[in-house]
Order: sequence, then C-alpha cells, then structure tokens
Amino acid sequence: MQPSRTVRVVSLVPSVTESLLAWGIEPVACTRFCEQPQLRHVGGTKDPDVAAIADLSPDIVVVDREENRRDDAEELARRGLRVVDLHVTSVESAEIETRRLATLVGAEFSPTERVDLALRRVTAFVPIWRRPWMTINASTYGASLLAALGVAASHADASSPYPEVATHDLPLLRDERGVGVVLLPTEPYAFTDRHIPEVVEATGISDVRIIDGRDLFWWGVRTAGARQRLAGVLADLLG
Repeated sequence: MQPSRTVRVVSLVPSVTESLLAWGIEPVACTRFCEQPQLRHVGGTKDPDVAAIADLSPDIVVVDREENRRDDAEELARRGLRVVDLHVTSVESAEIETRRLATLVGAEFSPTERVDLALRRVTAFVPIWRRPWMTINASTYGASLLAALGVAASHADASSPYPEVATHDLPLLRDERGVGVVLLPTEPYAFTDRHIPEVVEATGISDVRIIDGRDLFWWGVRTAGARQRLAGVLADLLG
C-alpha cells in the first residue's frame, strides 16, 4: 500500500540513503558518509547530531547495527522518534531488510535474480583498517557477498566480525590461511594504490587489488550490480 504522503526519513546508513534515492525518495537528512552533498547532513554514522535529527521531526530514523551505535539509537528513541533498526550481515539478510525498508516507505523492491556462477574458490585477505590491521569474518555482509562469488575470507572463522590481525601474522597469511590475493577496499579505510607496496612487503603476497568499498559493504539497490562488478575484478582468479 502506498503511503498517503511522502515519508520523512532521516537515514544514518549510506546503503539506505542510496536505496531511497534510487526509489525516488529524498531523505530529509543523512550522514556525511552517504556521499550526497545535496542533502542535509546530521553528523556521521558513529556521531550523529541527535538534537538536529529530533528538530527535523522525521517519521522514521533508519539505523543499522553494523553502521551505527546502540547508544545513539536509544537516545533517538528516548526523544520520541521512531527508529527503524536494520541488521544486515549477509546477502540474504540484505534482501530481507531492503524489502522491509521498501515496505516502510511505500517503495517497490525487486532484487535481481541471482545467478549461480559455479566458480572455483580462492581465499582473500580483506583488510578494512590499518594501524591496527583489521579484517572481516564470515558473519559480515562483505564476506557473504564474496562467498557468493566463490571467494573465502581469510579470517572467516574469527570470533569477532571485525578481528584485528597482528602485523607479525601478515607474513603467515599465505601458508597458514591459504591466501592467494589481498583485496584492499576503498572504505572504511581509504586504501589506494599507494598502499599496495606496503601490503606486498608486509604479507609477501604479490597479488594485491583495489576494490570499491561501497560495492563490498553497501547493500540494498547496489547489491546486484556490485556482485557483477566484483566478479569482473576477480574474473581471472575465479575462472
């Protein structure tokens, strides 16, 4: 059922902001990390301006457990705002939560049909931070997306979704974890080509590739295209 009026949404999740705009719904505000300079910004994902958000009197404020802090969500709720708490940790949950979001705002969401690519597996080290080095385990959306392509995350078995990796363990990645490639996403840490020599030296792995961090970690309307773009970057490895 379509809403009788446009829903006033504050989005504290870059993936949500992108999806809303693709559906023709302009949030009344978003974070500075949503990469939408034409929209009003109300802080960051980890430090939103709660008072400014409350002053906007939105119908809903959308947060995600992987992106935002529980304390901020609870403070928004204490101020009488309706907080929509999304939780995306896999490609499957991304589809479920995107569909839920679409229903809340009166949009239509039709995910692209998945294609079984039957690719041979390769293991990748995917650092998301340096100093300290951090990566992802199997219970993250990024790892789930890579797994759908046939790429295993090197630290899939870690107990933390975002485990730290000691610098002295980097040279062991190839022999002890079977890592064949290092994928450097452009966010949350802004890895660029200038980091490649450092990573090659630290790991002893010569195949280091820059990938679009938004494709790896932003879900929603981006997921289908991101899967194809990442498959293209890794095509020579996956066969």
